[in-house]
Amino acid sequence: MFGIALNAIGILTGGILGLAKKNPLSSASDEATLRKLMGALTVFIGLRLVWMNLSGSFLTILKHLGIVLLSMTLGKLVGKLLHLQKLSNRIGHRASEKLSTGTVSRNDGFLVAASLFCVAPLSVLASVDEALSGFSFAFVIKALTDGLATLAFVPRFGGNVLLSILPVVAWQGTFYLGVKALVPMLIQHDIVWAVNVTNGFLIFSVALIILQLKKVEVTDYLPSLAIAPLLAYWWK
Repeated sequence: MFGIALNAIGILTGGILGLAKKNPLSSASDEATLRKLMGALTVFIGLRLVWMNLSGSFLTILKHLGIVLLSMTLGKLVGKLLHLQKLSNRIGHRASEKLSTGTVSRNDGFLVAASLFCVAPLSVLASVDEALSGFSFAFVIKALTDGLATLAFVPRFGGNVLLSILPVVAWQGTFYLGVKALVPMLIQHDIVWAVNVTNGFLIFSVALIILQLKKVEVTDYLPSLAIAPLLAYWWK
């Protein structure tokens, strides 16, 4: 669970810098450069995960890609039916309202930060990756984004923002432990690759958002992480 701890450290660091009124990103160009670096790293993390989990003959790889693409299509439909992206957008909209309102209550900082940090797709994707593959470098991106957000939130809401560490660790830890419990079964049936390849494509989709190239509704695709191993088991 080192990645989850790293995420907590990122939030804590951003909070400390915010309280000290020190911003390491002094200009818009610095922010743009960091965004490009984070996007490039996220592309690498996602595609590396896909590459490392596709093996076998050309036909086998095509079959595996077909399973993953079908899983993502079905996952998108399930996500739409459950209104996952709409729920995520609603939470983000409410957070924006809190940021723009004239007066804030003592608990607003905690609620805004906790909701945004937990609802981010990388919160789930990185936790699943860490459970299956060991340390997930996606948590580096998650720690940076949450840390920078905390840095921006603290001057507005105060130190209560740091309390968001608790629900973030609990949320991500729940996914980590849940997937970790399924690892023996996934290995036994040789379907770990299905989750990893699907996860890799979703992490790559997050990179498109970071780089502001395409607005992908990643949250709607999250059910595909559960559908992929089921299809892989059925389509052996």
